[in-house]
Amino acid sequence: MSTDSNPVERSYGAIDILINPWTEHEANDPSLDSGFFDKVGFPPGDRNGVSIEEMLRRLDVGNIEGALLVAAKNGDLRMKGSSHWPIERVAEYCAQAPDRLFGLAGIDASHISESLRDLERSVKEFGFVGAHLLPHWFDAAPDHAKFYPFYAKCVELDIPIMMQVGHCLDYMRDRILPSTGRPITLDRIAIDFPDLRLIGIHVGWPWAQEMVAVSYKHKNVFVAGDAYAPKYWPPEFVHFADRWRPEKALWGSDWPAVDPTRSVQEVDQLGMREESKRMFLRDNAIKLFKLEGRLRGTTALPESSNLS
Repeated sequence: MSTDSNPVERSYGAIDILINPWTEHEANDPSLDSGFFDKVGFPPGDRNGVSIEEMLRRLDVGNIEGALLVAAKNGDLRMKGSSHWPIERVAEYCAQAPDRLFGLAGIDASHISESLRDLERSVKEFGFVGAHLLPHWFDAAPDHAKFYPFYAKCVELDIPIMMQVGHCLDYMRDRILPSTGRPITLDRIAIDFPDLRLIGIHVGWPWAQEMVAVSYKHKNVFVAGDAYAPKYWPPEFVHFADRWRPEKALWGSDWPAVDPTRSVQEVDQLGMREESKRMFLRDNAIKLFKLEGRLRGTTALPESSNLS
């Protein structure tokens, strides 16, 4: 995250739908090596960890009012190089700023029953607002049967699930993971679970046009611009977020992949209409993750309000 940028001026605070907490605990993650950080340009001074307090200070520079922190599940722990970030620890991070930070529960498809219980606890006990899936860590496409119990549980809990679509980077040079998340695989999921709110993260690159097409087809499929700096986003995605279906697109950084302040500054340079940009940076996230009354400065909607 940028430490020396000028404060971003905006009449509203943005909401980053995907941040990987990076305290001293996560900085020891065995699933990432220095090559990954070099590739994404993560500052060497931050690689040993950034406190939640410092993270919040830096978000303030970007006028980023809220953020969703993921309790990541990176593969089967029985395999070398995998890692899990406990929901309890992420809940503690969120408790430091409960009107700004909200949790996302990672999915562990290698232990389905246990992970389903974990997912339910994250929502009912800790107030998490969504689920998060990295299908490549489990060597399966998003529409694989092993993920279906989690989709059903998300419908039951009335939470959205975001998942990586597009290719994945090489987190470790001695364990290269396959890119399993073609955006078209969300087509079948959306048909089988019409009440499930699905978010394809990471733009879908290099299949961004495919991701946009699936989101256009299904009312319950959304797409997020994250993990890549906005100045490199495919024009099909920018047009979708600005002109075609601005209610279907969300913004995130996937920090430490991209600095959030740099990202919002580059969004300002895309030439989006102001109404679309506000939906993209803030309003769609509040609606999709039901943050009304929880995010500071918002009020709870009546129970009868339609959020579909």
